[in-house]
Amino acid sequence: MLSRSLKLLFLFALPAHLALAVAPAIGSNATAQAPATQAQITALQQSVASAQSAGDNAWMLTSAALVLLMTGPGLALFYGGLVRRKNILGTMMQSFAMIGLVTILWAIVGYSLAFGHGSLFVGGFEHLFLRGVSLDPNPDYAATIPEQTYMIYQLMFAIITPALITGAFAERMKFSSMALFLSLWSLFVYCPMAHMVWGVGGLLNATAGHIPSLDFAGGTVVHITSGVSALVCALYLGKRLGYPQTAMPPHSLVLSFIGACLLWVGWFGFNAGSALGASPLATSAFVNTHFATATAALGWTIFEWIHNGKPTALGAISGAVAGLVAITPASGFVQPMSALFIGLAAGFFCSFMVFQVKSRFGYDDSLDAFGVHGAGGTLGAILTGVFAASVINPIYGKGVPTGGIDGHWSQILNQLAGVGIAWGISIVGTLVLLFAVDKILGLRVAPEHEAVGLDLSQHGEEGYDFNT
Repeated sequence: MLSRSLKLLFLFALPAHLALAVAPAIGSNATAQAPATQAQITALQQSVASAQSAGDNAWMLTSAALVLLMTGPGLALFYGGLVRRKNILGTMMQSFAMIGLVTILWAIVGYSLAFGHGSLFVGGFEHLFLRGVSLDPNPDYAATIPEQTYMIYQLMFAIITPALITGAFAERMKFSSMALFLSLWSLFVYCPMAHMVWGVGGLLNATAGHIPSLDFAGGTVVHITSGVSALVCALYLGKRLGYPQTAMPPHSLVLSFIGACLLWVGWFGFNAGSALGASPLATSAFVNTHFATATAALGWTIFEWIHNGKPTALGAISGAVAGLVAITPASGFVQPMSALFIGLAAGFFCSFMVFQVKSRFGYDDSLDAFGVHGAGGTLGAILTGVFAASVINPIYGKGVPTGGIDGHWSQILNQLAGVGIAWGISIVGTLVLLFAVDKILGLRVAPEHEAVGLDLSQHGEEGYDFNT
């Protein structure tokens, strides 16, 4: 004869209508043992909740590590391989510096500004020095994982976002100026934008904001802000010495290739991790991320093949990153076939921005941070509004306005508003901060230091042995 615990498990395993049908047969003395049964049911429910929390927490900690992998070594290798040999260490140090600096700022005040209760535009100081950020869940953001897990996961986003900007001013900004500028940028541009889109009470919050804007994993918060700010930096600092008359090819496409592959892998934590649990939503974001990346690599390669006559490794990996960027805001809101289209569109559009627009206007975005992240993020945010309505169901509850999306056009307008606000805060905030740092420290290295390279002039060491 089955024990009562096994009978209860049997009931939980059955569909609801069958469980109701067989429940009377569990035992004739059920009424007499009701208190004990209720205690067992409560214990079982607690065990189920504990198991879910453990699984979700394991996935989120793994995702946090994957996103950190994107900055170092992923972005460091990707950017480091694209610069000239005399600047490899200086470029990689910029990404590495963000890991340390932003971590400290995030612990002191950044997390509070982004996710504390505050105004429509920025959070308050309730979590200053991580006060109140405990090992218990915060239902405002993630009900099944400790808030410290959510905090550390969001930190990894805050780290990579300013690091992306370094691609625009590579090979010509002082290390000290870079450190001060990007530290201030993370507080005065990134944190307010993160609060507006993801924070409780934020202007663009998809579930309760005044302008519900869909951004599943950071197309607006991460890529538009960093990409547009990168363009402003490139224009403010001016061109590298000799650009464009002097050829400045990447010194090691092998390093960049490895870095791009690490970015592809790490991006699964970036997008699928934004489901905030080990759920079907995470699966959907994972699948969409991979599909869009593949078609974007193809789209860029085809465009380049037509434009230059040959498909290159640099084009393929650049296309892959463009696809990763474009699918980021949509990854949890679209179906796989839509993801394929978004990726293909990103491959063509971003390559057009790099080959045609950049050359026509003549700005020196050294590593195409704007052409990939700014342009790709903008395209992805708009296409999210086009395709998101096709998947509204209970699984896709995160970030979807209450009641779902009534029509494509209304959501597209919201997406355009979010894009416009992201562009605005990025342009104004970056200009103000660049001007301030320029007055305090000076932004650009001296011409003789630029000629010798950042490795020696800024760090006193060589990242490449020129004697070999």
